[in-house]
Amino acid sequence: MDLSNFTTLQNLEAAFGGESMANRKYLFFAEVARQLGFTDLAKLFKETAEQETEHAFAHFRLLHPELVVEDPAALSDEQKREIVSRCLSLAIEGETYEYTTMYPEFAADAQRERDNPAAEEFLKQAKESTVHADTFREAAHRFGLLKFIENYHADRYAEALEVLNGGQVANKVVDEDPQTRKWICRQCSMIYDPVAGDPDSGIAPGTPFEQIPDDWKCPICGASKKTFKPLEEKVPA
Repeated sequence: MDLSNFTTLQNLEAAFGGESMANRKYLFFAEVARQLGFTDLAKLFKETAEQETEHAFAHFRLLHPELVVEDPAALSDEQKREIVSRCLSLAIEGETYEYTTMYPEFAADAQRERDNPAAEEFLKQAKESTVHADTFREAAHRFGLLKFIENYHADRYAEALEVLNGGQVANKVVDEDPQTRKWICRQCSMIYDPVAGDPDSGIAPGTPFEQIPDDWKCPICGASKKTFKPLEEKVPA
């Protein structure tokens, strides 16, 4: 599909929004019918809601073809990470828009119209969207860190295979410079790189591990700072 066609793109987004709204609306109706004892109607609303979900998914696949997975087994680990990373980016983008723009503007409109219940609801949702955005950001951060952990594990397996086939054990040393010396979590293999720091945890880039506060925890598994040890790295050939 040609997403450069602006009118079609807008129509697809509107259709996705409409089908998504219908899904939640019908689920609400199903809950009302269930509470009132109309079980058959509740079932009807729920079944229709599921159909509306499929309609919304069909529209969203056209809007985001980069997320369509035809054969998971045919994808490399890197391709899988790229797809999930894109999902997290879209989630962060949506939640950030809600708490920075949409709900504050809605609340301001409600306050001008002296509709206090609506204003309170919008402000409440803005706070929840903030939490959601932060959660997705943390997930994206952890997901990015996992990539380096997997690379570390892959290198160790490759080294073990080389030794098994008669090769020599790689010569490894700990970097003597605190500004570049990496540390590794003995519990989950998360690698702290002082060059990158850990901005999501308040640790600025360029912060040596020794200068990290003692109450800092591994962003992957939550282990304490004491769980980390200097990382031994291969000596360049």
